[in-house]
This record gives sequence, structure tokens and C-alpha cells, in this order.
Amino acid sequence: MSANDACVIVGASLAGAKAAQALRDEGFDGPLVLIGDESERPYERPPLSKGYLTGKDARAQIYVHPPQWYAEHDVDLRLGIAVTAVDPGAREVTLADGSRVGYGKLLLTTGSSPRRLPVPGADLERVLYLRRVEDSDRIKEAFQSASRAVVIGAGWIGLEATAAARIAGVEVTVLEMAELPLLRVLGREVAQVFADLHRDHGVDLRFGVQVAEITGNGGAADGVRLSDGTRIEADVVIVGVGIMPNIGLAQEAGLEVDNGIRVDERLRTSYPDVYAAGDVANAFHPLLGKHIRVEHWANALHQPQTAARAMLGRQDAVYDRVPYFFTDQYDLGMEYAGYVEPGGYDQVVFRGDVAGRAFLAFWLADNRVLAAMNVNIWDVNDQLQALVRTAQPVDTSMLTDPQVPLESLLPSVEHR
Repeated sequence: MSANDACVIVGASLAGAKAAQALRDEGFDGPLVLIGDESERPYERPPLSKGYLTGKDARAQIYVHPPQWYAEHDVDLRLGIAVTAVDPGAREVTLADGSRVGYGKLLLTTGSSPRRLPVPGADLERVLYLRRVEDSDRIKEAFQSASRAVVIGAGWIGLEATAAARIAGVEVTVLEMAELPLLRVLGREVAQVFADLHRDHGVDLRFGVQVAEITGNGGAADGVRLSDGTRIEADVVIVGVGIMPNIGLAQEAGLEVDNGIRVDERLRTSYPDVYAAGDVANAFHPLLGKHIRVEHWANALHQPQTAARAMLGRQDAVYDRVPYFFTDQYDLGMEYAGYVEPGGYDQVVFRGDVAGRAFLAFWLADNRVLAAMNVNIWDVNDQLQALVRTAQPVDTSMLTDPQVPLESLLPSVEHR
């Protein structure tokens, strides 16, 4: 077969590996190339800040496929080499060694990278970010010798790293510019739950603060200075202030970019035969009627199936799954379904024991469920996703009553 028959995937991530699997599952038997700049074969990232970081999960558990899977499925897996350019006109990608790979269909699963902290001292040793498996290894090793850690940023990565540090016996100070952790994501009502959780586990939470400098000694970080002059000592500093989509290749190739690579509901970019999936994709979502970019595992897991089907010309290939993410911190496990922009709801209501951290939360607008969360209550997320998908008004008194089955709140077509 010629290069015109080949499917090339740039980004040997969870999304890239799942796309390769989906292409084979859908019957594609042509040349299939999966290229990644990491030396590790494709792996999942959630364990890096959860089970793998705490030592609960073994390294072997993080990988998407066993080592032999790629050869068995005739996937040309090229690791440890970056793609430096995409040429949609010539239908080829250029690798760091100067070689070129032609394609008939191209999928970009280039993911995202941590935002760097723009303050003096940010490049010192023992200032760590968490994105790749080697990052998790470094943080895990640091926890073995550190007695004090400072975590900058109270988002999901920052809080999960904080929980892992406390489990390892490290004292932790969390620094956050906002008034509460996860405030933009969850809103004040539910953000408070996570603030209380970490305080109950001995974390020093400092909100409304700004980092001015990371101080050092002998080339390694030894503390953080705030804009008000306060200095907090630390043996390790972990930065979790968000991520940025890796759009460089797409932008240089002339693809439309806007908070990621802009794609339609079939995950097609502005160029023919070029697709994008995972963290990097700003995709039109039919259920929501707008473009969204979701930086969570579920997108990387499921979008590649749609992308693969679209690449093979399947007309029913549309990505409309309800956005989903989860977290594990100490003894709190949570699943979230839906999508709410900051300030995009008019009330949050609860079902269950909020103080005891066993509850459901619902974000509502005009009595419609925009998003829902289950905390330490299991086997209900499918019903929560169905409530979000219906987009119909619900009786909030029934929604908050634990005696009312969630299924009864769904239209009959949803739960026959």
C-alpha cells in the first residue's frame, strides 16, 4: 500500500493508542503509524497524580496496551522522536531526524503541557511539575525525603498531589490565588467541600495569595516568597497552575486554532483528512451547541473512537458524550458529569450527607441539570449523565430527596 493509504497518529498518548486500536477494530488494515516524543509506550495519566503517585498502583498498570500489542496489530510505533512539522498540502509529517512520513489520514493527539510559573526561581531544582510518568517518579522520590512541601495551585493536579504528599507523611502548604480550591470549576458551594477535606487532613491552605518568588539555596528550591513578603520554607515545590494545549504543529501547518485545535463534531479540523482528539481538541459538542475543550481522561479515552470512525468515512461518527471526570483524594472519591462554565448556573442543590462527604450535587439553570457529581456514592453516574443529557426541567424537591429514585426523574424513553 502507498503512503496515501496510511493513517498516521501524532502523539503516542492514551488518545493516540486508543485511536490506533479503534482503527484496527473498525477494520482498517492499511499502514498505521503512531509517533510519540516520549520513550515510554502509551500510558494513562490519571494514575500519575493518584494511585501510581501514592504507590497503590504498580507501573505496569498505567500502560494502555501490553508491549506486544503494537506488533501484533501491525502498528508502527515510533517512540522517542518528535514530529517537527505537518504539511497538509504534501500530506506528510516531518520527524526530528529529518525523515518524512506520508499519510492519507492524519490524527493529532498532541495533548497539553503544564503552564510554567513566570516568577524568579521557577527553574530551580526541586521545582516540579506533573504531566509525564517521569514527573510522577520525581515527585514520588521527593516525598520519600521531604518533610515540607509547597503546592502552588489548588486545581485537580495540585490537590491530588497534596493528598499524595500527606499520605506520604509530608507537611503541605497549598497556595492559591482564588478564594477556594477549584472555585472556577465547581463554584463556591462544592469548592468548600474540598477545602474542608484538605484542612481535615492537616493541610495549610492559603487562599487569595500570589507567589512572587521561589527561593533557593545551592541551585535548589528551599521555599516560596509571597507578594506580601511572607516566606514559606519547603523541601520541594510542586506547581499545578493549569495546562496549555500543544497547538504548535497545527498552528504552523495553518490549521484553525482557538483554545486548542478547532474541530467539528466529527473531530475534523479545518483541513481535509486531518483530525484531532483528546486534550488538544476544541470540539463542537452537539448536546451543548458550542465548542468545548475538555482536559480530562474520558475525552482521551472515547474521542479516538469517533475520530477513527470519521477517518474511515463512517457517516454516523459524532462525538456527543456527556463530559466526565473523576478524582480520588484521601478517602474521597468523586465522579462528575456535565459541563458548566463559571457563573453559568443559577443554583447548586444537594442530595445526601454533605458534611459526611457522601452526597450528590447538581448544578442547575432554570431547573435543568447542567452537571452533577457523586461523592462517595457509587453506581449512579449513568443516571446523572442521563439527567444532564435530557436537558429538561426537573422538580428540585424530588431531585434532592434521597427517597426518590433518580430513574423516576428521567423521561420514560431514558429508563425503559
